[in-house]
Amino acid sequence: MVEEQKGANQRQSVRINERVLLSHAVISPARYKAIADAYVKGIPPYNQEELIDVQMYVGAQNALNRLRDRDKDLAAFLQHLDTKVNMLLKKMGDTDSPFDRLKFQEVNLSGSGIAFVSGQPMKGDEVVEFHLILLPEYTYVYCFGKVVNSKADKRPDGSVAYRIHTKFILLMEEDQEKLVQHNFKQQSLHLRNRRLENR
Repeated sequence: MVEEQKGANQRQSVRINERVLLSHAVISPARYKAIADAYVKGIPPYNQEELIDVQMYVGAQNALNRLRDRDKDLAAFLQHLDTKVNMLLKKMGDTDSPFDRLKFQEVNLSGSGIAFVSGQPMKGDEVVEFHLILLPEYTYVYCFGKVVNSKADKRPDGSVAYRIHTKFILLMEEDQEKLVQHNFKQQSLHLRNRRLENR
């Protein structure tokens, strides 16, 4: 049993530097408690109305990725339509949904936590809500982390950025497995590319 736990911890601790689509926001303890309590009662965190936009986007991208293997022209055409529809929806919408806040960002990612750069400082033990899309498969992970460290870094232009380190506190088991598998796959790809470069 101890060896199994040790192996699981080693799998979760595999870290990679990765570029992902990310949206993050500090949430109140009351909001986190409501989601965590619902999860304990069997209601997954994904069952929230405001997540529909992200789930539809991810579903469309997954379908387009599969279609590209069969018909590149049709996939390209549908990708343009999807992009146009998303742009129109953003212009018409007055709300600030998680989908609207998704941005490409460099992160350090493992099955147990994520580190990222923020323009705003965060306090230790604050709870952060994450919307994370892993590329190129467009795998969506919705989870929560607790801030364990926030360090200010001065940039060459004089501005300050904050390196935030978090530990996951609510991450569904299947999502953790998606993160671990993604990290192993990216690590293997990186090693293969390095071998090819050294030939």
